[in-house]
Amino acid sequence: MKDGRRRSKRQSAEEFTVEYRRFDQTVIARIDRGEEILEQVEKIAAREQIKLASVQALGAIDSFTTGVFKTQEKKYLSNDFEGSFEIVSLTGTINTMDGKFYSHLHISAGNEKGEVFGGHLNRARVSATCEMVIRIIDGRVDRCFDEEIGLNLFKFF
Repeated sequence: MKDGRRRSKRQSAEEFTVEYRRFDQTVIARIDRGEEILEQVEKIAAREQIKLASVQALGAIDSFTTGVFKTQEKKYLSNDFEGSFEIVSLTGTINTMDGKFYSHLHISAGNEKGEVFGGHLNRARVSATCEMVIRIIDGRVDRCFDEEIGLNLFKFF
């Protein structure tokens, strides 16, 4: 088991706040109130040197932005949401693009009326907690931009 709270001499408490534990090829993380989900995923991936993984999570958020890709126009439209939301599903991948961190996550979140909104996750701020499971995959998959589609697609080696 690896404790995600240990810090190097150069790393302050403010630079790394997410708490997690690693069990073999699985990371269990708790992202706390006020933290931005994508920022914390990137911090965990960097610290654990994760190059390929699947991600799933649930929790509560009070502010988030999703994108919907318009295939004919090859561009994302974004939608901003504010209020009380429960993450119904957060799923996606961690991999690399040009050898650097890349994540592709989608979210569905429901409000107090039971209405669910979702799409490509651009940002999300935790209002209570976010419980995340990252399953590390032994391998390498990069991404490269596909002109025809207009997206960064998997590139297999």
